[in-house]
Amino acid sequence: MLKPATAIALACSLLTGCVTVVPDKHRMATKVPKQIVTENLVDSRLGTLRFYDGVPSEATAQKVFAQPNFSPAIDAFLNGIPGASLVAMRRGLREVGAVDGTIGIWDELLDSKSLLLTGDPDSVYATTWVDLTKGPVVIESPPNVPGALDDFWFRQVVDLGDAGPAKGQGGKFVVLPPGYQGEVPPGYFVARSRTFNNRLVWRSVAVNGDPKPAAQAIRQAARVYPLGDAAQPHAPKFVALSGRDFSTVHANDASFFTELNEVIQEEPADALAPDTMGLFNAAGLIKGQPFSPDGSMKRTLSDSALEGNAQARSFVFRHRVEGTRLYADAQWNTPLVGGGDPWLTSGGARSLDARTRFFYAAAVNTPAMSVATTGAGTQYASSNLDLLGRPFDGEKTYRLRVPAKVPVKDFWSVALYDTQTRSLLQTDQRVPSLSGNAGPEANADGSVDVYFAPKRPDGAANWIQTVPGKSWFTIFWLHGPLQPWFDKSWRLPDIDPI
Repeated sequence: MLKPATAIALACSLLTGCVTVVPDKHRMATKVPKQIVTENLVDSRLGTLRFYDGVPSEATAQKVFAQPNFSPAIDAFLNGIPGASLVAMRRGLREVGAVDGTIGIWDELLDSKSLLLTGDPDSVYATTWVDLTKGPVVIESPPNVPGALDDFWFRQVVDLGDAGPAKGQGGKFVVLPPGYQGEVPPGYFVARSRTFNNRLVWRSVAVNGDPKPAAQAIRQAARVYPLGDAAQPHAPKFVALSGRDFSTVHANDASFFTELNEVIQEEPADALAPDTMGLFNAAGLIKGQPFSPDGSMKRTLSDSALEGNAQARSFVFRHRVEGTRLYADAQWNTPLVGGGDPWLTSGGARSLDARTRFFYAAAVNTPAMSVATTGAGTQYASSNLDLLGRPFDGEKTYRLRVPAKVPVKDFWSVALYDTQTRSLLQTDQRVPSLSGNAGPEANADGSVDVYFAPKRPDGAANWIQTVPGKSWFTIFWLHGPLQPWFDKSWRLPDIDPI
């Protein structure tokens, strides 16, 4: 993966650049678009902002939050992340052909070749882009497979799983575009989207480590086609994505605003609240008008992207949002502050910082993610810093001792992610993870030691590779979490440097 000090850049223009950098020669490494990378030293109007492979220093985090936002473009960056993220998602899906009724599927589980925000490496994902510009679209959803449809502003349109109208039994959904006044045929679950562009995703967990049953369940029953073709729909269409090299991650430089402008121009002006659209307008993003900032505005947008990116990264990596910590005395935290969507505080206000923190690192949004159900669904814990509060260093060796009797009905796993791309870390291992399904070697007391290091330490049975010169963070996944997880009578220890 990328080492900023040795990156070879191919220059593009400020607002439309598509620069890539040459990665290290690890087996799973791919080219990373330069516009999604944060350099270690960033010159800004606040002075030099310092990062370690995308993780802001504590001084940098304090600096960006001590200053009031000098431009509405900073607020536009932070509030525009959901939309820009799905622009990048659409660009990636178009590249691999997962559009127009063709469903992209990771039959062999998600691997690190694809840049996809914090994906679960123990799941079979299937996804496609749903375009309603020509009219309603039918989604045939398989039973017992969680799924969601999000609109272009990353808001849920309908849940296709247990939390939705089908109650997990699958069936036919018809998705209606904005302003649709036509007839709604019987026999469908009806969903109305506020945008013409939508992203559909299913996620099914491997069975005892085997992805085939999950992939077959999706391939046999999933289909997407226009309502007008319902009498004679096309045969199921899939494209295999395991091992495919493509990116779905939004920009962090001034080209971010070009991504955001795509959503504004393509969707109804009233698809967002007037105050949010007014914020975008103040940054020069106005529906029906060309986005052509002059020299002064280009500099403002560039500075705003730098500072907005620094704030977002501080939300993610530096505990800058109240309620993120799972335990008051440890580094583990939750991505679903306040229960997740709609990110409301106890006083009923929306925590914009918590919302930004989530969308900067997540590729799917459904309120079902935040439902705490004993023995069902998935819970998550992430750790971005070591025991001493320092960013993880890919040159060093660390150990996580997973206590015995992990409270899960199904299984647990731990995976490493790149702090720059927020995607699975690219190393020589196909997937940088360890699953309880794999029968990891345990200690005499039932605990499991997992080592993170560039080379396997002597005597380490359970090892996940890291990359010298790069940082990383981890997510601990609990599939079918049980009560001791929720009441915290079972808890994760911090990750120790060795």
